[in-house]
Amino acid sequence: MDDNPNRVEIDIQSSFEMVDLVQVVFESLSSQVGFGSDESHWMSVAIRESVTNAVRHGNKLDPEKRVIVRFEVEAAAFTVSVEDEGEGFDPRAIPDPLAEENLLRASGRGIFFMKNFMDDVQYHFEPSRGTRVTMHKRVGADDN
Repeated sequence: MDDNPNRVEIDIQSSFEMVDLVQVVFESLSSQVGFGSDESHWMSVAIRESVTNAVRHGNKLDPEKRVIVRFEVEAAAFTVSVEDEGEGFDPRAIPDPLAEENLLRASGRGIFFMKNFMDDVQYHFEPSRGTRVTMHKRVGADDN
């Protein structure tokens, strides 16, 4: 059990229906931290994309696999990590969504959104344990 009062952890099954639950929790936390509505909106997009990627690409919609979402609130920063139980991937192998041949594609922008709407995005891969993406946003650092 985690006794950190500044951390909220959600353990969800791999289904798109659960993404809305994560969004509700984020919206409550972001309002407590003091992010503006525009900043919260763009952070919400990044978080939604990361959870959707974990469900779809990481866990391949397997309802037996879990996605763990952790929110941590500090005085100057907000951190969210999303962990799946998939096989992992190479972020460098993801096609550039701004390349001309990809502009009209309906998918493939999630990592781009995460990198552009958060201050820092890091990936951690553990064999046989899945992928964890950790995103940080500094309070008052709205660059969007």
